[in-house]
Amino acid sequence: MPLGRELPQLLKQRLFYKGRKFDFEVNRLRLPNKAEGEWECIRHPGGALAVPMTPEGKLVLVRQYRFAVQGRILEFPAGTVEYNEDPLETVQREIEEETGYSAQKWHKLGEFFLAPGYSDEIIYAFLAQDLQKLETPQVQDEDEDIETVFLTPEELEKAILQGELIDAKSISSFFLARPFLM
Repeated sequence: MPLGRELPQLLKQRLFYKGRKFDFEVNRLRLPNKAEGEWECIRHPGGALAVPMTPEGKLVLVRQYRFAVQGRILEFPAGTVEYNEDPLETVQREIEEETGYSAQKWHKLGEFFLAPGYSDEIIYAFLAQDLQKLETPQVQDEDEDIETVFLTPEELEKAILQGELIDAKSISSFFLARPFLM
């Protein structure tokens, strides 16, 4: 915290919704300047994402239907971190479920907040290398509609720059992984 900056005072906290993947709360705060207001927040356990790269240098992505945007978007395999689960365990499970690959080599790329204006969700990003196709494909979650897509790093960068529907966590993670890809 910067010197000389007070934090707002929490006056009241209300849980409006407790869900399977996240909670929604409303907080009444008093700011250091004595102004009061309400701030909504989505509380999320965090997510883990893999930037998978085949031995041939192709990136493995998924095109997935997302209800909130009423369409299919291109993204790296990712999932919600379960209670008491290490983010690496999460992403190892998700890459197998969503792509049918496992990785022998993992490198942590970093972590970042997804949308700190209204959520505390943090994304843990990993580079997954030395991919091997699973002999027995995993069964996808019942609520997922996923197609596997293979792109070179150059093709993905072109898709990003042309405004193809790609989510922010995948774009951010791609740029964190870029030094290892090119």
